[in-house]
Amino acid sequence: MTDTSADQDEAVYKIGDLAEEFGVTLRTLRFYEDKGLLKPTRVGVTRLFTKRDRGRLKLILLGKRVGFSLAEVKRMIDLYDPRGQNVTQLKVALSKGEAQMKVLEDQRDSINTAISELERTISVVREMLKEPE
Repeated sequence: MTDTSADQDEAVYKIGDLAEEFGVTLRTLRFYEDKGLLKPTRVGVTRLFTKRDRGRLKLILLGKRVGFSLAEVKRMIDLYDPRGQNVTQLKVALSKGEAQMKVLEDQRDSINTAISELERTISVVREMLKEPE
């Protein structure tokens, strides 16, 4: 973490700091910036990210991990209002989260079925390959 001025209250992170902390590439962070998901300030060619950017990155990566598109993540994050109670954002996140949970549960069921079928097939093939005693 790098603080750029003594009178600044907010922590500031360089791009490398966040990349290392979250295990992403510099290119990934630049891509998120290009898509409007992150909005670092610039001092010369140096990108400086705030705690807010860090929090947004955490949400972006969580959203990706559970299967949301970047557009969906951006829509949910953009609903955040630091002056409000964010009821709309929370309702949208809940609705999208519940829908994605159903998608993931359906995928898990399909995967479990495929695994069971493959296990049976492998068992049959192993039996067929056993030499008669």
